[in-house]
Amino acid sequence: MANAERVRVRNLSIFRPIIYGNTATLLTADEKDKYPAEHTHKWTVAVRSAASAPGSDIVGGADNLAYFIKRVSFKLHDTYANPTRSKLGGWGEFEIQIRMNFIAESGEKAMVLYHHLKLHPWALTGESEIPPLDIAIKAGPVHSWQYDEIVFNDPYQNFLNILTNHPPTPLPRTKTTKPIPFHVANPGSLEASKGGLPEFTAQMEKDEADRLEEAKRAIIAEQEKTRSILIVREKELERHKKILDM
Repeated sequence: MANAERVRVRNLSIFRPIIYGNTATLLTADEKDKYPAEHTHKWTVAVRSAASAPGSDIVGGADNLAYFIKRVSFKLHDTYANPTRSKLGGWGEFEIQIRMNFIAESGEKAMVLYHHLKLHPWALTGESEIPPLDIAIKAGPVHSWQYDEIVFNDPYQNFLNILTNHPPTPLPRTKTTKPIPFHVANPGSLEASKGGLPEFTAQMEKDEADRLEEAKRAIIAEQEKTRSILIVREKELERHKKILDM
């Protein structure tokens, strides 16, 4: 690389919105013959761009992320021998480690995310009970996706050029008829019964940012409360020390 390309652009941050998670469906009678006897579901785990392509039946994925992500690997449960597969069968839910390696021009270290594989439509019966087979079949595919933003601080100039030459597809500002908003796409909901798939929107992004800010304020308030208690206790301790020294 030329020296100019290796210069970092200071005091600048650029991000790319992504979603990561899984889709799961029950195996049909014909499909069960292709999987081990104990398997009940087939599922796909993936990292995708946050926006969905118009008319697509896939959540997210409007943009090809290969312009800045070199490789994505998935570390599965110990019972799986190959950790890089994305379409699998199984019966149990477990945590998946997602490791993203960026292109060489980025100069960035790998990023690791974690996702808990979701197979069952828990919303129908509560988190403590797996829904009966007939209800699960009626509910259809289970979606479990998380929104995140990959932030690059002080990027190299040539990497910044690559990113700016590939602007992400904007998220829809409000809900659409298809796909339907992600947060109301629980199996059994009125919106889900009308058809369509979940999708992240700009409004959801704003709502999430507001929730994070509220959480930060609550944490700061709790820290101040704890700090006040510590100050009182420290003064009390000093008072008792003085009494003992008399």
